Amino acid sequence: RLDLDLLARAYRMSAEAHRGQKRLSGDEFVSHSVSVATILVDQQMDTTTVAAALLHDVVEDSQVTVDDIRREFGGEVADLVDGLTKIASLTFRSTEEEQAENYRKLLLSIARDARVIIIKLADRLHNMRTIEFLPPEKQRRIALETREIYAPLAHRFGMAGVKAELEDLAFKVLEPDDCAALVRQVRAKQEEREQTIERLAGPLAEELTRAGITGFDITGRPKNLWSIYRKMKMREKPFEEIYDVIAFRVIVDNVGQCYETLGHIHALWRPVPGRFKDYIAIPKSNMYQ
Repeated sequence: RLDLDLLARAYRMSAEAHRGQKRLSGDEFVSHSVSVATILVDQQMDTTTVAAALLHDVVEDSQVTVDDIRREFGGEVADLVDGLTKIASLTFRSTEEEQAENYRKLLLSIARDARVIIIKLADRLHNMRTIEFLPPEKQRRIALETREIYAPLAHRFGMAGVKAELEDLAFKVLEPDDCAALVRQVRAKQEEREQTIERLAGPLAEELTRAGITGFDITGRPKNLWSIYRKMKMREKPFEEIYDVIAFRVIVDNVGQCYETLGHIHALWRPVPGRFKDYIAIPKSNMYQ
């Protein structure tokens, strides 16, 4: 579905522009551009976005200009790279919530095309994955910026997986001892968690099959570390007393089957009073349903 010829040309321009440049890890600099592009391919983004990701640092770090990119790849790719170059010059300095919100608004106003923000999120995700090569003070500044600015933006764009990973990577830098302790506790409970998922999945699958619902998919996964940690802090409770540490998911074909499946779930297990939310009828603030 992607224009591989255009992406190959974008890669060649990026590799040439970054020739001889290294990351602090010792890797060739172009490897970062490729990693960002790969994240966006996994997010099912279009050719223009992936090409701009391959080129997103060339204007800032080489002699290549936005006009060069415009001549070679057209206005759309050039405008995305230009937006990313402008964002690169901004620096977030305050932890005040109001300041963070102003900064997010500034980012969104610079990015006339939403894809600029999506590329920036992928860029930040790869930088957070390789943050250990930076000096400690810079790690903390970038991790704080990630938590205050970029994770909420990922949430707003409906990129839940990216948001969760950004939050956990920031948690590891900003509260390393608490994060390591929680990782140990979550791992210790892994077998118990898998048994819980198995114990729920069996009866539910039988019930749905009996009801004539077909093609459903039942999965379970641990909630991300930062979300568990926040609940522990907000409720002032130890890990053992936090119950919603598993996300249990049933995927069906349509909305009607969704409500029917919910009926069977509530017949098998009593819902917790006051804790049930219907995000189909009332979407989240980022329009998640």
